[in-house]
Amino acid sequence: MTPIRFRTGRGGKRRLSTRILANQLAILALTGLIGFVLCAVAQRAELDRSYEQRALAIARTTAAQPQIKQAMEHEGGGDVVQTVAERIRRASGASYVVVIDLHGIRHSHPIPALIGEPVAEPVVAKDGRAHVGTDQGATGRSANAKAPLYGSSGTLLGEVSVGIPEHDVLGELWRELPTFGLYAAMATAIGAAAAYLLARRLKRTTFGLELEEIAGLLQDREAMLHGIREGVVAFDPDGRITVVNDEARRLLGLGSALGHRLAEVLPDGRLRRALDGTLTGTDVSVLTDDHCLVVNRMPVALRGRELGAVVTVRDRTELIGLLRELDSVRGLTDALRAQQHEFTNRMHTLAGLLDIGEHESAYEYAIETARSGQALTEDVRRHIGNPLMVGLLVAKTTVAAERGVRIALTDDSALGDDPPHLRRLLTIVGNLLDNAIDATAEAPPAADGRHISLTLVESDELIFIRVADSGPGIAPGASRSIFEDGWSTRPERGTARRGLGLALVHRLVQRQAGTITVSEGPGAVFTVVLPQPNTAQIPEKTSFTTASPTGGAPR
Repeated sequence: MTPIRFRTGRGGKRRLSTRILANQLAILALTGLIGFVLCAVAQRAELDRSYEQRALAIARTTAAQPQIKQAMEHEGGGDVVQTVAERIRRASGASYVVVIDLHGIRHSHPIPALIGEPVAEPVVAKDGRAHVGTDQGATGRSANAKAPLYGSSGTLLGEVSVGIPEHDVLGELWRELPTFGLYAAMATAIGAAAAYLLARRLKRTTFGLELEEIAGLLQDREAMLHGIREGVVAFDPDGRITVVNDEARRLLGLGSALGHRLAEVLPDGRLRRALDGTLTGTDVSVLTDDHCLVVNRMPVALRGRELGAVVTVRDRTELIGLLRELDSVRGLTDALRAQQHEFTNRMHTLAGLLDIGEHESAYEYAIETARSGQALTEDVRRHIGNPLMVGLLVAKTTVAAERGVRIALTDDSALGDDPPHLRRLLTIVGNLLDNAIDATAEAPPAADGRHISLTLVESDELIFIRVADSGPGIAPGASRSIFEDGWSTRPERGTARRGLGLALVHRLVQRQAGTITVSEGPGAVFTVVLPQPNTAQIPEKTSFTTASPTGGAPR
């Protein structure tokens, strides 16, 4: 079976991927810029903390100088404090190193005029702890640290305030920003490459379709799937159901089947094998309890890639019924034509006897001819009480006789006037006789001729049916497969579809909790046992099950 192959045009093939790539690049650039700014801010805060700790280290080093301690303990010490503080400031690169007493008076400062002047803010080191932060002092904005100043005896004398100029922090930050920019550029480049690959993959996944086209296809698909009269089921490459329309749910009895495998929603049988592709071929016939279906499965591929399969299911119940009825009418017409030919021959014989004056012989011939047909009916009536079954058996016997086959009802047969589920019983007997007539009529005659034996017995517990013919029989190993839909040893005849009769009989017997067996080898013997059913258990349905008097359910 040739798989379905989709073709996509090249118009607009790059637009979707281009839009995706452009949007992703814009997002990457924006996020890269935001990341760069956040990294710069974080690094600025980190540098501020680093310089504050550096200033604190300088302040503690200054506060630990013995010369400064001694000078502050002696309340001044001349220019010693200023000299030592300036030496430390120049050596450390700080913007200022200021020694302040507990009264807030400066004892050192880079601007000599401010020595001896009070500071504007209170002395925070009175609590004995170090303090860091930023300071807008006389020398500009600085990273500031203040450490307590203790004397030799451990007495708090004041504090040391050290500041590192802000431009040093900014300079360090600007030296590190190119590295951050390089990292951001590398991340953006990697993201752009990933975006390009993703855009290409999306283009392949959507087969080059634009977003608007995909949305339109989805709308068209929903309208088509739920508007057609055929059931449609789609499978992905893993065999999971991806699409099922309303008609398929009705015909197959599928509920919430999406995302499930067939084995999870349907029992094993011919229907499941037809849907999953185990049964190959076109127009595979499947018989269910309510429908006669025709199933076709088509693999789906695009550019050499397997995408799964699509299965269409058509309801042929009414059509099969009509075709079988038409074929039955044709068979009846052929039988009537043969009977007309025989009747004409008899009339010619009767007319000839009258013409030559053999009136007595003509009378006896007419009586004998009339009695032969009546005798057949009376023989059947002695064993069968129901008139519909009598009519079926008489009609089948007449048709079989036209084809050179003799049907005999066994002496132990007995069926009442109103057997249970008469419609099913007529279907079972009619189909089994049709199969037997077809098989026997086309086989070489046996020693005692072509014949069929029918046993039909009704008891209080069950109904027993046996049909034995002198045909070629069932091949060894085929006793189970003959009851599957579509199994047949003969080609199609006319409009009727082969392979439904025995499958229908088997299904009817199973639905009534009965059994059906068949012998293998020459001369097939079908045996059906039906328990006396509860009429409320099994409803009468399926419009194509009624057997005709003249055929329609051959093997």
